[in-house]
Amino acid sequence: MRFAVGLPTVGPFGDVRALLDLAVAAEEYGWDGVHLWDHLLYHDDTWPVASPTVAAAAIAAATSRLQIILTVAVPRRQVQEVALDTAGIDALSGRRLTLVATLGSIDREYSDFGLDPDLRARGRAMDERLARLQELWREWSAPPIPIWCAAKWPRTVGLKRAARFDGAMPIFEDQRIAPVPLEDFAGAASYVPGRDVALEGFTDGPADASRLIPYAEAGATWWIEALGYWRGDLDAARARITAGPPRP
Repeated sequence: MRFAVGLPTVGPFGDVRALLDLAVAAEEYGWDGVHLWDHLLYHDDTWPVASPTVAAAAIAAATSRLQIILTVAVPRRQVQEVALDTAGIDALSGRRLTLVATLGSIDREYSDFGLDPDLRARGRAMDERLARLQELWREWSAPPIPIWCAAKWPRTVGLKRAARFDGAMPIFEDQRIAPVPLEDFAGAASYVPGRDVALEGFTDGPADASRLIPYAEAGATWWIEALGYWRGDLDAARARITAGPPRP
């Protein structure tokens, strides 16, 4: 299992400079990756929102080892721009980019910008654009970038999609504040045998490492330490990062 810090890009974390600072600290203190959210707006309209693409590029330039796990709400983006941006970040980082394709969790990020928020429409757009994304990488002679697909358990459409790509990031109810039931995680992981499976959750530090072993045995290849406003401010996130990953 490898270990990444999970960073929102909204509210107190909606600042590219802050995200860069935390990512550099993550590399210094032994983490393997950084995971970035993708939003245009958030539930609180007063909160700032940072561009995950800009943050990923900054992190790529400032680090040498950290895997950059970039969430992209594929159906609300122009696929040619996703292809160009991801190919550039991947090249800048020295092939350290992974793309997490998601439908997005906020309907207003579609409807407020003239896009169809219907989940079925988003699903169709996801499949069409992922296929086109890979075509564009080939046409532009860009190396293929690993694609993980997000999927909200117990729905399985996203997991079946993930089985056609490189991995999955299943999403579980309350996973950022309560442990995911092992049987639920194992059920999700069973749809993507032999592929990367990322599990997001929380630990207090390296002493919690043993708690993650059953998830690794059930198929988890990445642990995403969910850091964000629900756990405190930027200083709290930095303190958890500098404590180090929960590596067995």
